[in-house]
Amino acid sequence: MIFLEARDVVKQYANHLALNKVNISVPQNSIFGLLGPNGAGKTTLIRIINQITGADSGEISINGKPLKPSDIARIGYLPEERGLYKKMKVGEQAIYLARLKGMSKTDAMKGLKYWFEKFEIQAWWDKKVDELSKGMQQKIQFIVTVLHNPELLIFDEPFSGFDPINTNLLKQEILELQKKGATIIFSTHNMSSVEEICDNITLINNSQTILSGTINGVKQTYKDNLVQLDFAGASDALKNVLNHSFNIKTISDHHNHQVATIQLSKGQTINHLLQNVINQVEIHGIKEILPSMNDIFIKVVEQSNSNKANNN
Repeated sequence: MIFLEARDVVKQYANHLALNKVNISVPQNSIFGLLGPNGAGKTTLIRIINQITGADSGEISINGKPLKPSDIARIGYLPEERGLYKKMKVGEQAIYLARLKGMSKTDAMKGLKYWFEKFEIQAWWDKKVDELSKGMQQKIQFIVTVLHNPELLIFDEPFSGFDPINTNLLKQEILELQKKGATIIFSTHNMSSVEEICDNITLINNSQTILSGTINGVKQTYKDNLVQLDFAGASDALKNVLNHSFNIKTISDHHNHQVATIQLSKGQTINHLLQNVINQVEIHGIKEILPSMNDIFIKVVEQSNSNKANNN
């Protein structure tokens, strides 16, 4: 089931076309990666979903119904540019922001107590925001984003300013929020994080949607039919058997075994490869090599930029 959908969304700023018939479909209870290089249009789309600005044309819908002003209460938004008031005390500000989301003071206090204890930051309650590090401020911003239990959470570069330990902490909290039923839009340039936690992605470049799908589906689309074979034995024997039928890209030594990278031709499978080598070398392992999301991101964006240049 699709929770949020954008259809043919267009947004023009003076002489800049920020979004050009952009489409996204965010499945319910998924973690959805909204990807793209700087200036692609991601933040503009997020601002339209949050009703900070409006689209010139196209439609945003939630649960199949057009987005309306009251839907903002169903959304939690952590912007890339943080918005805490530097001179206010942390606890005072957290209560104020919770009240803006429609929470009673009692419910806000109860929720904040839970999160402050969970993050072990009770001592920050009476500190001013500008006394905290960027990472500490980020934790406060995260708490006030999720405090009212929104159905849709939008995180724009949520790990900015975090060390690896706190990055992992926040990843686990995002996964836990998904388990509890939230639908999450996750915008980042960190492709390893996308691979770790996202179910689906859409990639925007030059104001247009250029790639959408599940993580595994996208990887399968852009794979090069490469296989990694770990084996022990004479590499010459392997070469003699495979050279006529398979493309051996590399063979490298790894202590007591060797690793070969082999490219399969159309119609060939891992089983075909195994049938050829099973009696020649001792096989320790075999696996398909899929491209990383980082490699796919670079490849697809470069192709998009090249196509745009050729069309101009």
